[in-house]
Amino acid sequence: MAAVTLLSTENLSKSFGGLRAVDGVNFAFPAGEIRALIGPNGAGKTTFVNLLSGRLPPSAGRVFFNGEDVTRLPAYARVNRGIAYTFQITSIFAAMTVLDNVGLSAQRRLSKGSFGPDPDTLEHAALSALERVGLSKRRNDIAGNLSYGHQRLLEVAMGLGLEPKLLILDEPTQGLADEEIAAFVSLVRDIAREASVLLIEHNMDVVMELAETITVLDRGCILAQGTPEEIRRDEAVKRAYLGT
Repeated sequence: MAAVTLLSTENLSKSFGGLRAVDGVNFAFPAGEIRALIGPNGAGKTTFVNLLSGRLPPSAGRVFFNGEDVTRLPAYARVNRGIAYTFQITSIFAAMTVLDNVGLSAQRRLSKGSFGPDPDTLEHAALSALERVGLSKRRNDIAGNLSYGHQRLLEVAMGLGLEPKLLILDEPTQGLADEEIAAFVSLVRDIAREASVLLIEHNMDVVMELAETITVLDRGCILAQGTPEEIRRDEAVKRAYLGT
């Protein structure tokens, strides 16, 4: 049976003045996959995922998610449809506790009517997400006091609190120690049992270990796409990004 396409784009473009950061990208991402998006600095990766998540409007082209044209939907509406995006720079509520940060995400998902979710249900959902990323023992810590690497994991937990269909992770291993990276790899495999994962990552060991398919961007265009082994052998990718 052919895989169902969860996310796709048609001729998606974004210009900033005379700079075309994303240039006519046609992209198809099946449900249930771990996909890596890689490319040199300035390739357009973050702009591209900002277009996917609704944080930027496109200059041209369309975005489809789960069979729906979401091109004109704002970011919050795409979150409600199942797209969660953790940022390249952490986006947490630094003065709040770790538990309350995740609780805000879970509340968004669980809120029904004017009374909101039951507090016990909300706490259970938040603790479950923290347990998955290994931060449950830090639940009462102030988020701003966490190390940078743990703040990145907290942001992943906030994404999990939304129970997304698609989790976009932008440079998630940045700031993590080697043993934390190993735990993160296991975490992503666990997440992929329930949600599709789009990974924007510079750590090529992580990319090659996790990704089923790799999409390579260069100068706003798709340079290559294939399995990790195909990308490793691709001469154009070697010249543009892998440096071999």
